[in-house]
Formats: sequence, structure tokens, C-alpha cells
Amino acid sequence: MRLTLVHPCIGRRPGRGYIRTWQMEPLPPALIAGLTPADVEVRFYDDRMEEIPFDEPTDLVALSVETYTAKRAYQIASEYRRRGVPVVMGGFHASLCPEEVARYAETVVVGEAEALWPLVIDDYRHGRPQKLYRQEGRPALAGIRPRRAIFRGKRYLPVGLVEAGRGCHFRCEFCAVQTVFGATQTRRPIDEILAEVAAIRRRDGLIFFVDDNITSNLTQAKEFFRALIPLGVRWVGQSSINAAHDEEFLELLVRSGCQGVLIGFESLNPQNLHSMNKSFNTSRGGFEAALENLRRFRIRLYATFIFGYDLDTPASFPETVAFSREHGFYITAFNHLTPFPGTALYRRLEETGRLLYDAWWLDDRYQYNMVPFRPARMSPEEVERGCVEARRLFYSWPSILGRAFDPVNRSDFFMFRNFFLINALHRADVDGRNHFPLGVEGWQGSLLQAA
Repeated sequence: MRLTLVHPCIGRRPGRGYIRTWQMEPLPPALIAGLTPADVEVRFYDDRMEEIPFDEPTDLVALSVETYTAKRAYQIASEYRRRGVPVVMGGFHASLCPEEVARYAETVVVGEAEALWPLVIDDYRHGRPQKLYRQEGRPALAGIRPRRAIFRGKRYLPVGLVEAGRGCHFRCEFCAVQTVFGATQTRRPIDEILAEVAAIRRRDGLIFFVDDNITSNLTQAKEFFRALIPLGVRWVGQSSINAAHDEEFLELLVRSGCQGVLIGFESLNPQNLHSMNKSFNTSRGGFEAALENLRRFRIRLYATFIFGYDLDTPASFPETVAFSREHGFYITAFNHLTPFPGTALYRRLEETGRLLYDAWWLDDRYQYNMVPFRPARMSPEEVERGCVEARRLFYSWPSILGRAFDPVNRSDFFMFRNFFLINALHRADVDGRNHFPLGVEGWQGSLLQAA
């Protein structure tokens, strides 16, 4: 049996290179490859950096679909299905919109694939595939072994991606993660994570734990960090800000090799945070107390903010940029609020008639960085322009140079050296992402629907 795994890109303009900061190793196809029986011949193509050989013989194609890649995934699926090759789709978007995804695939996998994928392969071997495979509950993550050999020869950023846990216990209104996983988290056995980290640490200068919230369970996180200390690796990850008030946790974070964390600040307005179900951001002294603790432990920050909540105004953008520069954030994301299907946010905007498209991710009028709903106090275009201008100000050379010599950012030579490269990449993307197409621009095919 021959299996082809494809990682779809968000979109592409013919003749132009793909955005470099989006080119990290994609874990989903490596995980699926690792779950595939050894006697199945596996090929992998990354749509972001290579042409897909649609005419190459194969028995089955599998794609993991995100909302932003759905349009391109359906284009790819149509090319294969037009050649008589069946397509299986899974991933977050398949769990959020299974009926939509089912229109473009012979089989849809809803939920996590660990317990389902071997069954899918066996059913296709024996000619009895099902239209829908649904995982009920959360499967154990023990025994996961990503098959990284599929990445050989591809030019990814020098960051090794590792998954230690999956999910988050918070219920943020806009979050698709908690929608799919029901505000729960599962974790892998510590010895298996350590073995994976040890296997790739020589190849990659930095490990990125891709967990949705590596601190979702602080007790388990501390146990993991204690075990990680002897490996002497450098790593980054994603955390919620409540962890900044636990000094034992911060000490273990540093001792285990943490070089920085991504924290979703989201908004400087407490009422906006309340609307998001993120009031915990303001607990125990709020941002200032948390930032003082993080600075004391020399923890670099990738801060993220979103704009378009009901109390945001044009003044919110410069205020947030000034806050980010004042605190010397290593990097910062200034993004518009995105209503992902299935989330509480999407339902609220739909019920109040504020969505601008029936399904923005498929609408030919929509392009990346456009705001797909009507904000309360600004126009969609004002929010879009405000985000771009915030990025332009934050990634201006005076801002980059000023933040580079912040005591936290220059406290480690490895991270100080990489500061300029990372910020330069983000500076180059200020306009590069704006109105980026979803799907291949000018694609001449037609989406082929399943029977």
C-alpha cells in the first residue's frame, strides 16, 4: 500500500516565495507517518515549499486541515480525486466543520487520530473504508513517535518541534483548541518526551514545545521541567500568564533551559478580557506584577495581542505598541480577532448578524489579514490597517535596536544573536502577509465534491 501525506499551504501567489516564518516542520504529518504500519510506503510533500506530483502513483492521500488551509486543502484533494485517488482529511478544521470537509474527501477523521488512524489504514487495505471516523473522548498520548525521516531534504527553520501535551483547561471565547478538546489537556509520558528531545537536540539549536499551554497543569509542568534539566537543552513554549505568579515554576522554567515563552496578553482592556473569558490575565496584580516576575527571572516574551473586541478603538493600537516597547518584548504579534467556526465567538457574531461572509475561509473575496466581521467601534478596514501599522512601528529599526539591548533580551548570547534575525524576519512580514491569498491564486481547477 502506498500512502501520500500532504501538508497544505495557506495559499500562494504564483512566482512568489512562501513566507519564511511560516516554514517550520509540520508535526501532524510526522505523527500520522509514525502511526502508519511499517509495511505501508509513505511519501510526504510540503505544499509550502515544493510542487506536489499529483500524477505520482499512490493508493491513498491524507491531509491535516486547518481553517486557514481549508481552501487549499480542497484544491489539492480535488486534483487527487480527479485522478481516482481517495482522500482522507483530519485536523482541527475537520473536527470543527466535519460536514463541510466531507464534501471534498472520501473519509473524514473527527478528533484525535492516535486510536483511529490504524483502523483507517486497515479498512482501506481491505476495501471497506468508512465515510466518518469519530474519536469519542480523549485518547492516551503514550507511544507517539513522530516519523521525522519524512522531513529529510526540506528546508525548514532550525527549530525542533516537540509535543509534550495537547489542549488547555481555559475556556477563551475565541479559541478553537478548547472548542475541539472541551477545555481539557492530555500529556505524554515524560520519559517519551525526553527521549524525543534527546534524539533531535543535536540537529536543532532550539526546541519548541508546541503545546497549546504547557503550563495548563502546573504540577505536571513542574515535574516535567525537573526531568528536563539534565538534558541541557534550549527551548521555548506557550504559556498562560497565571504561571508567572508561581516562583517555583519560574525557577524550574529557567533551570530546564527555557529561553522564552509565548503569552497571550490579548488586550490591555480588562473589560475586553472579561468578554474573552480571560479575566485570569488580570488576577494577582495583573500584567505589571506578572511582568515584574518574568523580568526578574530573565524570561523573554513573545507577546500576542488581538484587536476587534467591542471596546477596542483606534487608540488601542498605539497604546499596545507603546506597552510592548516599554516592556522590551522579544517579539510581539498584533493580529485581528478571528472568528473560527464552532467557537463561542463565531456563534455570538453569527447570532448578532456581524459576520461578513457565510464561510470566510472559502469565500473568494476574503484574503489573509482581512477582518471577516463588523467590529463594534471601528470598521473592518480600520482594524486591518491598525494591525499592520502596529507591526510596522514595533518592527521599525529604532524599536528593534532599543529592545535588543533590554537587559532580558541580551542576557543570553544565543538568544541575543538570534534576536536580530528573528525580528528582521518579522519586519519583512509586516506587509508580506497582508491580503495573502487563501488557496493558490488563479487556480484553474474546480473543487470536486465527493459523492
